This record gives sequence, C-alpha cells and structure tokens, in this order.
Amino acid sequence: MDVSQLQLKRNITIKAIVTPLWKEEAQKQLQSQINQTDSRLQQLEMQSQRVVAEVQKQAADPEDPAVKQQIASVQNKLNQDKSKMLQQKNQLLQQLQSVQTLELDQEVNQGQAESLFTVSQGDNLIKKMQVEILLRDGVIEEIRGEL
Repeated sequence: MDVSQLQLKRNITIKAIVTPLWKEEAQKQLQSQINQTDSRLQQLEMQSQRVVAEVQKQAADPEDPAVKQQIASVQNKLNQDKSKMLQQKNQLLQQLQSVQTLELDQEVNQGQAESLFTVSQGDNLIKKMQVEILLRDGVIEEIRGEL
C-alpha cells in the first residue's frame, strides 16, 4: 500500500423516500412492536400475580409485615417495569403517528452503515466523509457524495 494513501472507516447515512409501500411497511413494523409490548405487559401482570399468590401461599401468616414487605417489593418492581414498557409503547405510538403524517416523496433517515474508503494527500476529507445512500422501496436510487 502506498504510504501517501490511507484506508479509513466512515458512517454512511441511509435515507428512504416515503412511498405508499414504505409507509405500509413502517406502519406494520411499528404495529407489530406495539403488539409485542402489549403482550409483554400482559405477561408481566400475570407473572406478578403469580409471584404475589405464591408468596402469600408460602407464608405462615399473610398479615406478617415481612410478607407484606415482600409483596410490596414485588409490586414496586412490577410498576417500574410496567412504567418502562408504557413509555416504550407511547414512543412507538408517536412514531406510528409520525409515519402516518409523512408526505409522499419526502426523505427520511433509515439508519447508518459503515464503509471503508481510501484517502490520499490532497483529498477533501470532509467531502469524502459525507456520503449517503437514498433508497426507494429498498432499492438504491442514488449514492450522494464522494466515494
């Protein structure tokens, strides 16, 4: 390898053009995540009820302060976990609403990928670092920037 050249790694922004198909896929994916979160919330609730029932069943005296403390601890942990999941669900619902309001042909960020590239003395590093890929329904429509 020539000493006046280097191989570097860069992040490439991946953008998508909003199309009816893209909107439909994005909505399906978000709805699936919302359904999974609802399912996990139900499982958490059932698991909590089982644990509380088990603690009460094993306790000699259900009115014992130690038993009540243990039950309160389980319920507190459940409420914390439930709160986190509800926050996630609210974020997903907001994202779903955002997707529904996007206009067709608008460009949206899809994520990032890494790429290796070669630089030489005299290259404009800033321009070489600013590369993005534009997709339409999963197909590369344009590569922007200096490769």
